[in-house]
Amino acid sequence: MPEDVVVVGAGGFGRETLDVIEAINDAGPEPVWNIVGVVDDGPAEIQLERLRDRGVAMLGGLDAYRSMALTTRFVVGIGSPRARARIAASLEEWGGRAATLVHPAAVVGARAVVGAGVVICGGVQVSTNVVLGEHVHLNPGAIIGHDAVLESCVSVNPGAIVSGEVRVGRESLIGAGAVVLQNLAVGEEAIVGASACVTKNVASRGTVAGVPARLLGRDGNA
Repeated sequence: MPEDVVVVGAGGFGRETLDVIEAINDAGPEPVWNIVGVVDDGPAEIQLERLRDRGVAMLGGLDAYRSMALTTRFVVGIGSPRARARIAASLEEWGGRAATLVHPAAVVGARAVVGAGVVICGGVQVSTNVVLGEHVHLNPGAIIGHDAVLESCVSVNPGAIVSGEVRVGRESLIGAGAVVLQNLAVGEEAIVGASACVTKNVASRGTVAGVPARLLGRDGNA
C-alpha cells in the first residue's frame, strides 16, 4: 500500500516536489506514495490555480497537518533554507516524520548517506561517499562531488556544482550554475550567488558572488 504524504509549500519547489513523487510512483510496478495534498500558510491565487489544474488538494495552513502528523509523512517543498529548517522542526515536534524523495532520473553513488526529508530532483548526480543532511534540496541538474558533506537544510540550485571533499554548512544556499571548487568549506547560513565560482572558503552567514567569488557582506540573512 502506498504511504500517505503531505507536501508543505504551494510554490515552485513544492510543485516540483509533487513532480518527483509522481515520477517515483510512475517508475515502479505499484505507487510508493499517496499524495494527500499540500499545506501552505499563504498561497498565492496562481499557486492554488496550478494545484487545482493538476488535481492536488489544498488542505489549508500548516496547522492542517497537525491532526495527521502521526499517520502521514511530510516533505517541506520550500526553497528558503531557513524557512525550511523552522517549518520542519515544528512538524517534527508534532510527531511528523519526513519523507525522503529521490527522482528515478537522478544518480546516487555508492556509500552515499541521504537524510530524512531530502529531495533529489531529476538529472542530479551525487557521487560516492557523499553525506546529505536532513531536508537538503538538490535541484534539477545539480552535481555533488565525491566525499562532499552537505549539512541540514542546504539548497543546491539548478545546475550548480559542489566539487569533491567540500563541506557546506547548514541552511546555506548554492545558487544556480555556481561552482564550489574542491576541498573548500562553505559556512553555515551562507549564500553563494548564481554563476559564482568559489575558490576559497566562505564564512558563515557570508554572501559571495562573481568569478572568482568575492564577499559581498555578512548579515545572517541566508
